[in-house]
Amino acid sequence: MDARVGDFIEVYPDALSPAQCAALIERFEASSLKAPGAVGGGVYTELKHSSDISIGGRPEWQDAEAALNQAMLGGLLRYIRTYRYALIAPLMLQIADPETGAPKRLEAEDFDRLDDARLAPIVQHIFRPGAINLQRYTAGEGGYPYWHCELYPRDPQAETLHRTLLWTIYLNDGFDAGETEFLYQARKIAPRTGSLLIAPAAFTHTHRGNRPEGGDKYIATSWVLFQRAERLYGGGG
Repeated sequence: MDARVGDFIEVYPDALSPAQCAALIERFEASSLKAPGAVGGGVYTELKHSSDISIGGRPEWQDAEAALNQAMLGGLLRYIRTYRYALIAPLMLQIADPETGAPKRLEAEDFDRLDDARLAPIVQHIFRPGAINLQRYTAGEGGYPYWHCELYPRDPQAETLHRTLLWTIYLNDGFDAGETEFLYQARKIAPRTGSLLIAPAAFTHTHRGNRPEGGDKYIATSWVLFQRAERLYGGGG
């Protein structure tokens, strides 16, 4: 179990290789899809000043989306093993006993008997990946200084209320500042090329993106969402 009980902020180095990160930055800069970064209510550069590309569902970005989601899944499995009740507490899950095959309720002790090949389908049955944004924060002017969280009511489908975790992969470093800063945890995460940050999406992990100095900051970022009720339970609520 992680030593920082109550923190719930995890960073996993080398989720992507430096070569993969550099390739994503090159493709980002070559793309004509870049647009001003938006917050939940629209574009407000005093709150968030960035250039973004939402790559979800775009055929030309399908390979990048798959690679990023695979990297996220690797970190998510590690995260769930540390915080097992992130998977257990919201739902009373039934699994096949890892030894006998008989149906049983998932308990924390079962994780020690589940390798990643067996844990991954359980995690993917409960959670789904969100749309991925590639973002550039320009040195000396870009940033997301507004304290915010990722869980809020926004649309009739309640997609933003399905968010349970946030994640960010830092695509570069070599600049000053530019940390992801968590308010209540009094913790700053310094960008490191290829590292993956995972943390809860709710107000407990209110955060902001500090302005990079001396170089532009590039990230890939998204959320881990619960599957919708109709998939988990069938037929709706």
